[in-house]
Amino acid sequence: MSFKNFYSKLLKMNFIFRSVSQVTTKPETRISDILRQEFPKATEIVVNDISGGCGAMFEIHIQTSEFTGLNTVRQHLKVNHALKNEIKDMHGIRIYTSLPRN
Repeated sequence: MSFKNFYSKLLKMNFIFRSVSQVTTKPETRISDILRQEFPKATEIVVNDISGGCGAMFEIHIQTSEFTGLNTVRQHLKVNHALKNEIKDMHGIRIYTSLPRN
């Protein structure tokens, strides 16, 4: 198995684990829930608190066919729009978007 395939499977397992785990913080869970509602066709949504625990900086990975035909800037704008109320309280956000592989 290539590293790329391994990493992809690891991310999917992480998404499943975070969906049912108590490990996630309340802000991570809230952000994930909002993104799942906004992007119901997403095959991957991963939200990580990268602030060191204060809950003010997040890294977000979203893979969905709903980004088809949109450049990266427009994809990120859609994510920003979905999280407009939460972003007000953040120090920073890293957004990574992609389309599912066929």
